[in-house]
Amino acid sequence: MEIINVIPHGYCAGVIRAIRTAQKTAQENPDQKITMLGMIVHNQFVVKECQRLGIGFVEDPSKTREDLLDEIDEGIVIFTAHGISDRVREKAFAKGLTVVDASCPDVIRTHTLVRNHVADGDVLYIGKKNHPESEGTVSLSPRIHLITKAEDLDGLGQLHNVLITCQTTLSLIDTRGIIDACLEKYPGAKVAEEICAATRMRQEAVMNLRDTDCLIVVGDPRSNNSTQLKRIAFDAGIKEAHLIGSVLDLKEDMVKYKNRIAVTSGSSTPNSLTNQVIDFLKQYAKDGVWQLPEEALVRLL
Repeated sequence: MEIINVIPHGYCAGVIRAIRTAQKTAQENPDQKITMLGMIVHNQFVVKECQRLGIGFVEDPSKTREDLLDEIDEGIVIFTAHGISDRVREKAFAKGLTVVDASCPDVIRTHTLVRNHVADGDVLYIGKKNHPESEGTVSLSPRIHLITKAEDLDGLGQLHNVLITCQTTLSLIDTRGIIDACLEKYPGAKVAEEICAATRMRQEAVMNLRDTDCLIVVGDPRSNNSTQLKRIAFDAGIKEAHLIGSVLDLKEDMVKYKNRIAVTSGSSTPNSLTNQVIDFLKQYAKDGVWQLPEEALVRLL
């Protein structure tokens, strides 16, 4: 049994920035109430480590960030790496909250792009419904139209000076297909694909795997970039792929009798979790003993 450590994996620069922002905020404000508006990143282990620093969280998938802000009445509010709308930012200031913005620079760049374009045009924004990054971007203007699949174009009529762009953590393969559908309906549209470099490199690394029997993706099921890595495995011809939160979710049946097993992780997954999975599988390949550790090894940075 051969264990392939897929490079790159783990934190992207935007996630590192968000975590360091949260750590710094907690260290510099030990006596203030600090609340994160949503999950800092979509990984339960990162959230729990931030809670140990004294940071509270308000999160409800059925509510918008603007609605969630109603639950924060004092202290410091931290906006997550997924970005935030102007309306939420203004509401936070109006409530007298101290604002700390941990938005990913790539998301901020997308916001700048669409803000500039809607001054004289419409935007087709390819993204995942109810994802905080899509929510934050689409709510910037009524001229930004969320496209989750090609069929969503059916409800749109004539648009002016169309720009096609997208969420930063989408599947390269799926996004290209939807962009083609957008261009078929709006052939004069401009395209600014905004899938970030970290997402792109991790997906391409999986697509370039050869003679691989199984892919293990270490990541939270709420992490879009992690779930996309699992999906892309099948597009790459890998017959079996599993998404696990940590080494504790591994099952022997996932890897038994496999010759080549690749391990990767989403950009919101601590490297300590991924390395623990790799180390465990290498030891299992060596001695054939299946004895999971008692706990997941979590280090924020």
